[in-house]
Amino acid sequence: MQIIKPDINIDFVGKKGLAIVLSLVLILAGLVSLVAKGGPRYGIDFAGGTLIQVKFNQPTDAATIRGALAPLNLRGLTVQRFEGEGDEFLLRAQESSAALEGLSHRITEALEGSFGEGQLELRRMEMVGPQAGRELRNRGLLAVLYAMIGILIYVSWRFKFRFAVGAILALLHDVLFTVGIFSLLNKEIDLPIIAAFLGIVGYSLNDTIIVYDRIRENTGKIEKESFPSVINRSINETLSRTIMTSGTTLLVVLALLIFGGGVIQNFALALFIGIMVGTYSSVFVASPVLLYWDEYRARRRGAKG
Repeated sequence: MQIIKPDINIDFVGKKGLAIVLSLVLILAGLVSLVAKGGPRYGIDFAGGTLIQVKFNQPTDAATIRGALAPLNLRGLTVQRFEGEGDEFLLRAQESSAALEGLSHRITEALEGSFGEGQLELRRMEMVGPQAGRELRNRGLLAVLYAMIGILIYVSWRFKFRFAVGAILALLHDVLFTVGIFSLLNKEIDLPIIAAFLGIVGYSLNDTIIVYDRIRENTGKIEKESFPSVINRSINETLSRTIMTSGTTLLVVLALLIFGGGVIQNFALALFIGIMVGTYSSVFVASPVLLYWDEYRARRRGAKG
């Protein structure tokens, strides 16, 4: 099944300059946001502390809940309505390891003292010490780094080193773009988001490998065409497959984003952004890197000659 005509000839290579400027602007906006906010907004998994999800049997608001918890003097207390729910709230407190013990019980007692016994339901509780949070954060970052190194080795072995450089730059582009969007949207980064990043890396690499394989194949059989034309032809020949694969995957992730509920919403959002930008980078980042590399080597040969 093909939704794109096999003889289509869109000039992707001719738009590489505009695409690179667009990518740089969007990534720069995300980096500026990260610097302005002092880094990513880490979730309980990485920052440490306590997270409690509470459902109330009566209408209330965040200010009333904060007032009920004021006597506890909780450090870094935040109260926010659970996304997609009515009277359900997430309570976060950044306390030291010693202070975590018995904290959930004290919070429950304080809330029941204000709202009445039996007027609330504790849905979820997560407790992570600061040291454990730092270790989880470091291991999560190392997981992404090791994945990048493994991809560099694999693509260098499967193709050539210049292909590996293009693939890594495209993956870095995807991760930086997604992290930047999360910072702009003030979304938390926790363990499920790291898992989403690894999923994005795998998905984006799959798209890139498909295009690279066609470029290598066409380079061997179409000797009369220039290298930019070979790249453009290869992208167009794989365009139908790319749209079908990305489109069907996005439908599944979109269903998770809309109907999955607040617990996995950030995870689904990261995948949704990553799949879109991963498809884009396979065409407008990974492939143009090959062209720039080829032009650089040609200039060097010309200078030596």
